[in-house]
Amino acid sequence: QVQLVESGGGLVQAGCSLRLSCVASGRTGSSYVMGWFRQAPGKEREFVATINRSADRTYYADSVKGRFTISRDNAKNTVYLQMDSLKPEDTAVYYCAARGRLSGGLIYLREDEYDYWGQGTQVTVSS
Repeated sequence: QVQLVESGGGLVQAGCSLRLSCVASGRTGSSYVMGWFRQAPGKEREFVATINRSADRTYYADSVKGRFTISRDNAKNTVYLQMDSLKPEDTAVYYCAARGRLSGGLIYLREDEYDYWGQGTQVTVSS
C-alpha cells in the first residue's frame, strides 16, 4: 500500500508559477510510474502529466505542454509538478497518482491505469 500526500497548491495570478509536490509513503520506492491529474469544478478529472520510474520519459497533456514540467526524486520518494505561465483555466484540484501494477514502458494516461491517489491540492489562478 502506498500513501500519497500533495502540497504546494494556492491562489496565484495568471502568469505566475507554482510547484506542487507529492510525497509517497508506505510501500515506496522507485518502482512506480507517477502521474498528475486535475479536476476543475463541474468537469471530469483529466490527465496532466506522467513520468516513468527512471525519470527519463515524460508525457504531457497538450493543454500544459511547454508550461508544466514533471520530475521526481526517487531518493526522497517525491514527484513534482512545476507549473509556469499559469492560466485561469488551470484552476482545479490537482491529484497525484501512482501505478502499482507492472509497467511495460508504456505511457499511462487514464485514471484506471493508476492504483493509488492523493487527496488533492487546490490550485486557483486569477485573471
